[in-house]
Amino acid sequence: MDTLGVVATALWAMLPAYVPNNAAVLAGGGRPIDGGRTMGDSRLLGDGKTWRGTATGTLAGTLAALVLDALSPAASGLVGHSLPGFPLTAGFGLALGAMLGDIGASFIKRRSGRERGAAFPGLDQLDFVVGALACAFVVAPAWFGATFTLPVLVVVVVATPILHVATNGIAYRLGLKNEPW
Repeated sequence: MDTLGVVATALWAMLPAYVPNNAAVLAGGGRPIDGGRTMGDSRLLGDGKTWRGTATGTLAGTLAALVLDALSPAASGLVGHSLPGFPLTAGFGLALGAMLGDIGASFIKRRSGRERGAAFPGLDQLDFVVGALACAFVVAPAWFGATFTLPVLVVVVVATPILHVATNGIAYRLGLKNEPW
């Protein structure tokens, strides 16, 4: 597969993981997952990780995968490369994994003494990627292996932080986020 095909595949395959956190921000609020519990002197997760946001993000990412699956043949023709379809398990795994990765990062941030919204370079940009890829591997291993080749994974790891910083900057300017990271 040439460079354009690798980049197109990487971004296409990760879209169901890119959508959930954005959807969670828009639908956020509600009961925190940690129920206000603490560990030591800090919250387990904080008010930013809610049941509603997690459910909405997971649903949005799964629906994105279903839409992409339907669009895959036409999109493949437009870019001139065969883009992967999404079995339901893969789309769900990517979406749920993205949310779980973000929740895990929140836990790590609290343990390191960072408050809600505090920057944690690297972790902030790749937490959901690790969660999404791990979960997709568990629930759809054959699809994962066929889709996420080593070159595709490299593009995901390089492109995601750039996209993350850009989209968060836009969300901050639009008043949808309190921090630009």
